[in-house]
Amino acid sequence: MAKRQIRISTDEVLRKICKPVKEITPNTLTLLDDMAETMYDANGVGLAAPQVGVLKRIVVIDIGDGLVELINPVIVEATGSQIDYEGCLSVPGASARVDRPAYVKVEALNRDGEKIIVEGEELMAVALCHELDHLDGILYIDKALPDEDEA
Repeated sequence: MAKRQIRISTDEVLRKICKPVKEITPNTLTLLDDMAETMYDANGVGLAAPQVGVLKRIVVIDIGDGLVELINPVIVEATGSQIDYEGCLSVPGASARVDRPAYVKVEALNRDGEKIIVEGEELMAVALCHELDHLDGILYIDKALPDEDEA
């Protein structure tokens, strides 16, 4: 495993749409391991492949309940609404209010190529939406709401 450099918001790679993973190779597994190490080292709760300069549909998340690895994730259900402050490892030192679903259901592949379903509420729902947005070149700052005192 190796820690990778986290790309910052001005990096054009963060605005590109990622390609699906066609085959899970040893390089895919190394990327998953490196992403997890990078996320933990930066004290993050999630990291998407473009944040380390790789345009593949791969995400890792750990909100404190253990590592979740998602390959080619797709949101298949989202309900409710929650507004809270978000930050991002690619936008250091900043945060903003974002409206996200209160519940999210995601289908993906795990590192063994098996189809999995991950469901999340509260922080996990936010993390899933936030990281999957990265795969489509979207940053949370694109969805930021005005601060309550500005509204």
